Amino acid sequence: MAFRISKEFHFSASHRLDHLDDGHPCSRLHGHNYVVELELSAGDDDLTKAGFVRDYGELAEFKRWLDAELDHRHLNDVVADLNPSAENLARWIHEKWRDGLPELTAVRVSETGKTWAEYRV
Repeated sequence: MAFRISKEFHFSASHRLDHLDDGHPCSRLHGHNYVVELELSAGDDDLTKAGFVRDYGELAEFKRWLDAELDHRHLNDVVADLNPSAENLARWIHEKWRDGLPELTAVRVSETGKTWAEYRV
């Protein structure tokens, strides 16, 4: 792919992670101010007539979904079949949006200002 664009989104939510030692802080209920970054890619021949991979304004639908589905929610309830780690959230978001955003090549999720998990195809 010749072109990549990305856009950052924010939400706040709680979770707890299974399969950790009892003393591990992530095994207890806690929350994060999450950052989600979508990366979209296209080749030279796939750009819109305006020269875009995708118009950033079209990502407003993703923001509405993120606010409705994840913001101020307990992630263990939202993704009940997954342990809601940043890695699993990145993959889950990609799977939810790959059909609606066919240019989607990566989803990055951050729980803190210093940590990122990425799911890339």
